[in-house]
Amino acid sequence: MTVLFFMWGFMTVWNDILIPRFKEAFSLNYFQATLVQFAFFGAYAVGSLTYYLVSIFSGDPIGRIGYKIGVVLGLTVSAVGSALFYPAAVLVSYPLFLVALFVVGLGFALLQIAANPYVTILGPERTASSRLNLSQSFNSFGTTIGPLIGGWLIFNVFTKPGQHGAESVKLPYLCFAAIFLLLAVLFLFAHLPSFRSTEVHHKGTDVFRHPHLIFGVVAIFMYVGGEVSVGSLIVSYLGTPRMGGISHEEASHYLAFYWGGLMIGRFMGAFSLSEMRPVLKQTLVVLTPVVAFLAVLFARPVAGFFQTGGTAALAGVSPYADAMPYGLLLALLLVMFFLAGSSAGRMLGTFSFTIMALLVVAMVAPGGIAKWAILGIGLFCSVMWSNIFSLAIEGLGTLKSQASSLLVMAVLGGAILPPLQGAFADRWGIEISFTVPFFAFAYTAFYGWKGHRLGRPISA
Repeated sequence: MTVLFFMWGFMTVWNDILIPRFKEAFSLNYFQATLVQFAFFGAYAVGSLTYYLVSIFSGDPIGRIGYKIGVVLGLTVSAVGSALFYPAAVLVSYPLFLVALFVVGLGFALLQIAANPYVTILGPERTASSRLNLSQSFNSFGTTIGPLIGGWLIFNVFTKPGQHGAESVKLPYLCFAAIFLLLAVLFLFAHLPSFRSTEVHHKGTDVFRHPHLIFGVVAIFMYVGGEVSVGSLIVSYLGTPRMGGISHEEASHYLAFYWGGLMIGRFMGAFSLSEMRPVLKQTLVVLTPVVAFLAVLFARPVAGFFQTGGTAALAGVSPYADAMPYGLLLALLLVMFFLAGSSAGRMLGTFSFTIMALLVVAMVAPGGIAKWAILGIGLFCSVMWSNIFSLAIEGLGTLKSQASSLLVMAVLGGAILPPLQGAFADRWGIEISFTVPFFAFAYTAFYGWKGHRLGRPISA
C-alpha cells in the first residue's frame, strides 16, 4: 500500500508540469491548459459515481471482491491510460492526451476507494487520522521528487530542438505503464490478504443520513480543488516578470517545495494525532521540520557539487537563499501544530486560516515574499485530506466503503477549480486568480471548526 501511495503521488504531480509543457507546445491559454486537471480529476468523479451507483443496487463491490483485486484492477486501468500517451504524442493530439489522462484518473479513483478506508480500518478509529497521515506522507514523498525528476526529463532530457513539445512526454509515460503493469502482477501473485468483508453490505442511500459526511464531501471538493489550483499555476506564476521570469525547468524545482511541504506536514500530523507518549510525540513533531530545514540547507551545495564535477557549489548562489525563508515557514508550521494540539478538527481549521493568509500575501506582497508565501501553502495543505477523510467517515461502520466512494468522487474539485482559476487568470491576471482557492479554503476552515460536528455529538 505504501508503494501505491507513493506512485500515485509521484505521477499525479506531473500534471503540474504537463500544464506549462502543453500550454507552450499547443499554444493554449490558461483555461485550455488547465483542462489537464479537468480530465484527470474529472475521471475521479466519474469512476467514483459509477462505484457508488453500483453499491446502491448491489452492495459494496470491493467488499465482495476484496481489496487485493480492487488494487490490481486500478493498476491495470492506470497502465492503459499511461500507454495512451504514446499514440497521443505520435498524432500530436491534445484531446487524445486528455483522454489518456482521463483513463489514468479512472484507475487512480479505484485505487483511492480501496486504499483510504483500508488504512483507516487497520486500527482503532481514534487514531485513523494518524495512520492516514502517515500513509499520505509516502504519497507526498512521491509528489516531492516527482517535479524534480519530471521537470528534468520533460524540459531537458527529452526536449529536442525542432521537435514538437509533446514528444517529450512519450517515453516517460510508457515507463509509467510498464511500472503499473509490473505492480499489478506483483499484487496479483503476492500472498496478501484480500480483506473481503463478511458483514452485510448496505444497499440504498443510508449514507446520506449523516450530515457530517455530506459536509465532508464538500470539504474534500474544496480542499482538493484549492490545492490542485495552486499547484497547477505555480510554474506559470513563478515565470511572470513580477517573480523574475523564472524558467520552467527551474520553477519545476521550486514546485518540490510546495509538494514536499505536504510530506513534512503529514509526518508531523501522523505523530501529533497518534497515541504515542506525549514527550516522544512532541519530540518527533519538533524534529521533523528541523530535519527538513537541514535537508533544504544542504540541498543546493550538494547539487552544485555534482553539477560542477565536485569542484564548487552553484556559482553566485548562497546556500541560505532557499533555506532561510523556508525555515521561517517551517517555524510557522510548528507553531500551528502546537496551537492545534491533537484535535483533527481544530488542526484543519487552524491550517485553513493560515493558507488563506498566505494566499493574500501571495497576491499583494513583493516578488520574493510572494514566492515563498505561495510555496509555503503546501505545508499547511498537508493534513487536510487525512483529517477531512477520517472525520467524515467516523462512526459509519459498514457504510465506510460507500462513503469513501462519495469522498473520492469529491476529488472533482481538482477538475473544476483549476480551469475556473485559469479563466480568472486569463481575464484578470494570475495574481487575482488566487481568490479561487482562497474561498475554497474558507470552506475547509468552516468544516474544521464546525461542519464535522453537525448531525452528531463528537469530541474532536
